[in-house]
Amino acid sequence: MANLELYELEGCPYCAKVTKKLDELGLEYESHMVPRSHSERTEVEEISGQTGVPVLVDEDNGIEGMAESDDIVAYLEKHYA
Repeated sequence: MANLELYELEGCPYCAKVTKKLDELGLEYESHMVPRSHSERTEVEEISGQTGVPVLVDEDNGIEGMAESDDIVAYLEKHYA
């Protein structure tokens, strides 16, 4: 089973795109809801170097902070479909 973590924001359409793909692929993941304010997203910034979400962490495959929903969806399709 994959060891996936997703940093996301409730109501974020880009995050929803990623969670939909995770669900389609039947992947379990740990969700981390981030604050609305970018200035309070220090954990996300430490992981990915930026404050936007979604951000995927896949420690099993050396992914420490992948941003951009399209990149995450493509990665999930390539490695887990």
